[in-house]
Amino acid sequence: MKRLDDTDSKKHIIVVGGGFAGLNFARQIANNKYYDLTLLDRNNYNYFTPLLYQVATGFLDPASISYPFRMLFRKTGIKFRMAEVKYVDTNTKTLHLNDGKITYDQLVFAAGAKTNFFGNAEMPGKTLSLKGIDDAIAMRNELIRTMEKAAVEVDLEERKKLLTFVIVGGGATGVEIAGVFAEMKKYIVAKDYPELKDAEGAIYIVDGHENLLAPMSKKTHKAAYDTLCRLGVNIKLHTVVSSYEDDRVTFSDGQFVEAKTVIWCAGVTANVFDGIPASSLGPGNRIKTDQFSQVLGLENVYAIGDISIQETDAVYPKGHPQLAQPAIQQGRHLAKNFLAIAKEREPKPFKYFDKGDMAIIGRNYAVADLFKHKLHFGGFLGLMSWLFIHIMSLVNYNNKIKTFYGWLIAYLTRDQHLRMIFKEPLKEEQEDNALP
Repeated sequence: MKRLDDTDSKKHIIVVGGGFAGLNFARQIANNKYYDLTLLDRNNYNYFTPLLYQVATGFLDPASISYPFRMLFRKTGIKFRMAEVKYVDTNTKTLHLNDGKITYDQLVFAAGAKTNFFGNAEMPGKTLSLKGIDDAIAMRNELIRTMEKAAVEVDLEERKKLLTFVIVGGGATGVEIAGVFAEMKKYIVAKDYPELKDAEGAIYIVDGHENLLAPMSKKTHKAAYDTLCRLGVNIKLHTVVSSYEDDRVTFSDGQFVEAKTVIWCAGVTANVFDGIPASSLGPGNRIKTDQFSQVLGLENVYAIGDISIQETDAVYPKGHPQLAQPAIQQGRHLAKNFLAIAKEREPKPFKYFDKGDMAIIGRNYAVADLFKHKLHFGGFLGLMSWLFIHIMSLVNYNNKIKTFYGWLIAYLTRDQHLRMIFKEPLKEEQEDNALP
């Protein structure tokens, strides 16, 4: 990392992205006498990514897992600007935005990742994905519309297609969505839609690995498989989706399923910004950095979180996992290094401490592999661990209280009241105009 010029006063740091990495960097460096900080994000709120699927399935309100940046940054000295980066000019240290320009002394990319369709160009328009609040609300609306269509469909084959869901990807998001769908099918559908009490339909989860939750322990692999099987989910491993045409999902083993809804949770690829040279990009378009999170080949530019890849850690030669914990730790560590440099101290290389992985499967079961898989929890103890850690990870007490209350009601009643379709006025008007 480059030391500050002694002749300069406060340096201007711009952080692009307010997710786990960007927010933790900003909070760690807030209220200091060395730097002015501006955080840019396309949304005016932070949201808790691991619980997006509960918004998408109607078990949490979007406000329970999101909070406005400007309220978070009160009394911190952090400035916020809602904008999108169109181009970065590293020679003039200028970001070209959708609404103007802004200059920086130090630039930190923390803009995360987006859904990876692995070259399946037709999939984005045909499937549902889940990378933001907008996606979660769109998925919730689409799922409810699908149920409403099924309730009045008289053709049994068409109704079966409407009630068949294929989830692509057996990671935490895919497993958690499959578990929620299975619980809803068992406890909610017959109550809300008596017309569908004995209707045919199925839930499939598909993954190319030999296990669900592949990065986790063997105990967790077995627990996830057995739990989803008990819930009635059809599991296809060593399998990928070859195509999705005319409501037919074709798999790599030659088999197929007729389904109206495909949810894509199969992986992510880093967001890319014009102006970052191709030589600075690694696998998955992640920005390559050194052990201090500085982008290789560029001065005064850093990258942290899902958007970055650091190949200097001997324990993680292919880069750190694109999860919340590495992003949080990188954000805090880089902020401490910036402050150390300002105080003429030596920066320290980043080392990731693996606290573990967790996933919840249905209403009563969760799995947790903690401290490099040395400690394993399952069942009710795993559930309590999952609930506690997720509650404590939310950004403020308002979110903690709302989420805990929503979970308590859902757990006691096996139900929730958030299954409503809220349309944007413009979209609703367009749909109305399209009617014959």
